[in-house]
Amino acid sequence: QVQLVESGGGLVRAGGSLRLSCAASGRTFSTYTMGWFRQAPGKEREFAAGISWSGGRTYYADSAKGRFTISRDNAKRTVYLQMNSLKPEDTAVYSCAARSGSYVSMSPAEYAYWGQGTQVTVSS
Repeated sequence: QVQLVESGGGLVRAGGSLRLSCAASGRTFSTYTMGWFRQAPGKEREFAAGISWSGGRTYYADSAKGRFTISRDNAKRTVYLQMNSLKPEDTAVYSCAARSGSYVSMSPAEYAYWGQGTQVTVSS
């Protein structure tokens, strides 16, 4: 089992950057595939980025490609989401999630563990 706590959200102007962090408890963090998801008001939760347990494979939603970078530090049991060139449409609650296994799924239903989320607001 793993517990996840996000941080790093906030208010930023369009074109700005934020770096989200997700700290995990548990000794088996390095065996989990990790994902970042986001949910805007009135919309369904959607995949933003995912990373394999080793960090060797990363995946991005089309909306995130070229702007977001997911990474992880297994020694620190932390996964990061660097977000650049932010747009107002990136405004959402961002949550990290963990799943066992090597498959980096884009489906929220495939992830068993979730953090509480951190708000990202991008002003125009």
